[in-house]
Amino acid sequence: MSRQVEIWAVADTRRGVENQAIGLAEALAREVGGAMHRVIIRDDGYVTLPDADNPDVWIGCGRPAISIARRHRKNYGHSRFVYVQNPRSHHQLFDAIVAPGHDQLKTRNAIPMLGSPNRVTHERLAIEAAKFSERLDGLPTPRAAMLIGGPNKRLKMSAGIQGAILQRAEWLVGQGYSLMVTTSRRTPAKLVRAISALSQNKQCWIYAGEGENPYFAFLASADVIFVTEDSTNMLTEAAFTGRPVYSLPLEGNPGKFRLLHNELEARDALRPFLGRLDSWTYSPLDETSRIATLLAHRFQLVGDAVQ
Repeated sequence: MSRQVEIWAVADTRRGVENQAIGLAEALAREVGGAMHRVIIRDDGYVTLPDADNPDVWIGCGRPAISIARRHRKNYGHSRFVYVQNPRSHHQLFDAIVAPGHDQLKTRNAIPMLGSPNRVTHERLAIEAAKFSERLDGLPTPRAAMLIGGPNKRLKMSAGIQGAILQRAEWLVGQGYSLMVTTSRRTPAKLVRAISALSQNKQCWIYAGEGENPYFAFLASADVIFVTEDSTNMLTEAAFTGRPVYSLPLEGNPGKFRLLHNELEARDALRPFLGRLDSWTYSPLDETSRIATLLAHRFQLVGDAVQ
């Protein structure tokens, strides 16, 4: 008797982590006509399991998911286990490891991808643009989106860099662009305040964490996108749109992430800003769907059911 393919997305509640597990699980569910279920690892270590207690494919992301995988391996012996990112010394736990190409992971079960899995689809972008259509209609075209992250171990957002980002935002408005800006929890408070002051201009919509997040609506509606170079997720999500994407550089050495930037530039999905706005096209980046198709074939998940 056949049944629907059951796919679990296992991660803690950090947005960047859970989006990678859920994004790949959703893409695989679309590929095979399956059902995706969320398994939440709470901060206290408690794990909430779905009603569908029979996963065919288990997809985890984040360090807490590794210990859960070890436990679930014993409970669900028939399942295929997938880890997103590099599990370090725990490669043997997984049937497949979806690792960023810039990690250069060399194990037999590694599947390299450009960037990281995400939840961006054409349908999601259209839905989010429609949801925020009233506010978006008040922003005349052309529109520019700025996706601002923050400092990390390798890259710093000094006062000079913050000033350059603010100057870029003001320049875009001066060029006649409506401006849509999102900041993150890592964005320095001083820059958030300075950028937020632009919301007094009716051509500017600044989202700094209050209310419903219009991030996907910004991606759907932008004619050009600027992204700080610290975020793999935001860079690859912006490249999904097929619209011109410019990098906003930070201070420091990006290390292995320079490989990601180089690959995006090689595909013409990303360019440095040289003082002018260009118009160009490239093949939209949809690595999440590519990896989902590969996993479906590797695990022989044919059609919309399994035995």
